Amino acid sequence: MGFVDYEVNGQVGVITINRPKALNALNSEVLDDLNAVFDGVDQNEVRCLVLTGAGDKSFVAGADIGEMSTLTKEEGEAFGKKGNDLFRKIETFPLPVIAAVNGFALGGGNEIAMSCDFRICSDNAVFGQPETGLGITPGFGGTQRLARLVSPGYAKQLIYTARNIKADEAFRIGLVNQVTTQEELLPTCLKLANVIAGNAPIAVRNCKKAVNDGLQVNMDEAIVVEEKLFGDCFESYDQKEGMANFLRKKDDPAKVKHVAFQNK
Repeated sequence: MGFVDYEVNGQVGVITINRPKALNALNSEVLDDLNAVFDGVDQNEVRCLVLTGAGDKSFVAGADIGEMSTLTKEEGEAFGKKGNDLFRKIETFPLPVIAAVNGFALGGGNEIAMSCDFRICSDNAVFGQPETGLGITPGFGGTQRLARLVSPGYAKQLIYTARNIKADEAFRIGLVNQVTTQEELLPTCLKLANVIAGNAPIAVRNCKKAVNDGLQVNMDEAIVVEEKLFGDCFESYDQKEGMANFLRKKDDPAKVKHVAFQNK
C-alpha cells in the first residue's frame, strides 16, 4: 500500500506505517491504507500481528494536523469516525496485535497503540494526548481507552495537561508491558509474536474475544461469555491433539511430540 507496508514471516505478519518524513502521522490516506491491509490479512496463514512505524524516531506522531486544521464540525466528526472505526477494527481483530512503539506515540499514535492488545516500547518512546493544547479533544478513542488502561484519574491528568510521558513512566502506570532498547524492540516483539503463534490459534482468538467482550459487561455476564468460548474450543483438532500430547507427556515423556496446531 502507499503508506503502509505488510510483510509475513512464517505465521507472523508485520504492519509498518511508512510515512517517516511526516513522523508517520495519520492522514486519511494512511487510515485507508491501514484499513485495507487489515482487511487483506490471511487469517488462515497468519496467527499474530506486529504493528510499528518506519524509522527509529516515531511510531506515529499523531493525526495529521495539516489535514485537520481546515475541517468543519461535520468533517471533524467524520474524521473522528474514520479513525475510530479503524481502531475498533484493530481492537476487535480476531488475531492478537502487538504494538512495537519506536519513538513518538502522540495523539492518534497513542490511540492506535492502545487499540492493540498490548504495547512494547523502545527506551526513546514518548507517549501523550496533546489535543487540548491544539484546541480539540482526543478523537480516536483516547479519552476512553486511556482511562480503561491506566485509571480514570491518571488519564484525566494526562489529557487535561497535554503532558507527554517517557517510556519509564508509561511502564510504571501500565500503559506499556515492557521497555527495550531501540535495537531490541522489533526482535522482542517478533519473539513474543512467534510464541503466541505457536499456541493453538482457536484458543488464542477465543481468549482475546473473551477478555474484550467480558470487559464490557458485569462479572455474572462475563463468566458466561467465557463459558461459551471455552466450550467452543472443544471437539477441535487443536484441543484434541493438545490434550492428547499432554497426556502422552504425563504417561511417558519419551512419547511427547511437537503439536502442529491447525486452526481447526
